[in-house]
Amino acid sequence: MNNSMQQRSPFWLAIGGMLAMAAAMGIGRFVYTPILPIMVEQLGLSQSQAGLIASSNFLGYLLGAMIAATQLLQGSPRRWLLTALILSTITTAAMAYFDSYVSFLFVRFVGGLVSSWVLVFATTLIIERLVNAGRGELTAILFAGVGVGIVLAAVVTAVAVKLDTGWRGAWLLSGIVALIATLIVAMLVPDRERKAEQESAKDSAEGSRLRGLLSAYGLFGFGYVITATFIVQLVRDANYSLAVETWVWIVVGAAVVPSIGLWNRLAAKTSNVLAFAIACIVLAIGVAASVLSQSVYGLMIAAVCLGATFMGITALGLVEARRRASVNARRTLALMTASFGAGQIIGPAVAGFLVDRTGSFFLPSMLAVATLIAAASIVLIEKDKLEQ
Repeated sequence: MNNSMQQRSPFWLAIGGMLAMAAAMGIGRFVYTPILPIMVEQLGLSQSQAGLIASSNFLGYLLGAMIAATQLLQGSPRRWLLTALILSTITTAAMAYFDSYVSFLFVRFVGGLVSSWVLVFATTLIIERLVNAGRGELTAILFAGVGVGIVLAAVVTAVAVKLDTGWRGAWLLSGIVALIATLIVAMLVPDRERKAEQESAKDSAEGSRLRGLLSAYGLFGFGYVITATFIVQLVRDANYSLAVETWVWIVVGAAVVPSIGLWNRLAAKTSNVLAFAIACIVLAIGVAASVLSQSVYGLMIAAVCLGATFMGITALGLVEARRRASVNARRTLALMTASFGAGQIIGPAVAGFLVDRTGSFFLPSMLAVATLIAAASIVLIEKDKLEQ
């Protein structure tokens, strides 16, 4: 496929973006969830340690987003996207070659940092071009990549367990799959002409208009991440089989794939803000279900609600923020990603701490429910201002 064909085909551009998100987000970030119970069992990690490893990844994500909001990452967006994808692949596979807690913290920190760059540069490169081509609906394919990656992560982890390669094999196989996806991205996503990004006198007013959305996005980051990090551990704690662990995570990923399109349709009929609030409430129901009923049915409800909402909320927040951006869309998207990352850092650390002391995920999960309700309330209260 030559470059001119890529330029003429928004569909293949969206597919390239989907694979980028699958490699860095669905696999690079979220493969930790299905591998975590194996690491806890084989390495004797405490829930506090497991939570801090996740928080280290999210701390890197926050720092990466903050860097992306500056002028430090100059030059071709495509080059930064591919560089970040390669580094994400390396850090994913590298987890197989370490066994110390400190090493895990460092490697996952770097992995989180570069995954935020993938999100920022993939959305900056692709969303604008799809919208300009009159194919804005294809952004659903871009964000569906996270679900595709989650399904692949679940399958790869199950294969590693079947082959008796343990947690090391799961990380290594995940890195190989991410590498294949990265190579395809390099073929499908061409660069774009670089336009000067200018700061605008509107930035101050824009910041005022974004404040409520930024706050809600950070609360959402906290509200989703505890279940997203520990749902497979919840299955194992309930003494279900490996097959149930695998299927719960597959259900999460499968629910992601159509979710963005569905939430986009609702947003088109109502507004991005209202759809965002409704999705937060649905997610809150799922988070509550994960601890109120640890039957297979309760856990599957949690998996469906999680998968069906968290990338939809992510996409709605980013699209709404981009709509408000005065000039520098990349900076706005990076600030949203940073707010989201701040919530993610706190969530797993708090959850691990509380679980080690209470012996249950009930308290941290219900705290997450409260933050999701708060996020929905903030955007609804400020709805008129946010939609000016």
